[in-house]
Amino acid sequence: MKTGTKFFITVVSLAILYAWTIKRTNDIQKAEWLIGTWENKTQRGSIYETWTKAGNNEFSGKSYSIKDQDTIVFENIRLLQENKKLFYIPTVKNQNDDLPVRFAAKTISEDQLVFENPQHDFPQIIAYTKITSDSLIAEISGTKNGQKRKQTFPMKRVKR
Repeated sequence: MKTGTKFFITVVSLAILYAWTIKRTNDIQKAEWLIGTWENKTQRGSIYETWTKAGNNEFSGKSYSIKDQDTIVFENIRLLQENKKLFYIPTVKNQNDDLPVRFAAKTISEDQLVFENPQHDFPQIIAYTKITSDSLIAEISGTKNGQKRKQTFPMKRVKR
C-alpha cells in the first residue's frame, strides 16, 4: 500500500473515531442546562436539587431540604452516559431497599429530558423541561395502584 493511501485511511479512521466520540458524549452535553442548584418552594419549605459535573460522561445530583442548619437528603442521582445511552439513576432513601433504579432516556433535547422505566412501581416517567435558563419543571408520572398520577415541581435556579 502506498504511503499516501495509508495516510488517507488513517485520517479517515481518526475522523470517524472523533465523530463517534462526539456523538457518544453529545447526549449528556445536551443536559448541561441542568447543572446548578434549583429550588422548589412548597408550603412546608423549600426543596432543592443540585447538579454537578462528575466527569465527561456523568452528572451527579441530589434532592434535599434544609431544616435549621441540617441538610436532609431525599435522593442521590446519577445522570450517566453509558454505551451510547443516557440513564437517570436515582437512589431514594427508604425506597427500593436503598438500591439505585435505572431510567433510560426517551427524549433528549436542548430543553427537555424524559426518562422511563416501565417496570418501576412509581414513577415510571421522570421528566425535566427547561422553561428559561433559570426555570424548569420537573415532573414524575405513571400509574400507582391502577390510577394515573402526575406530580409537577416548578423550580427556579438559585445558583449556577
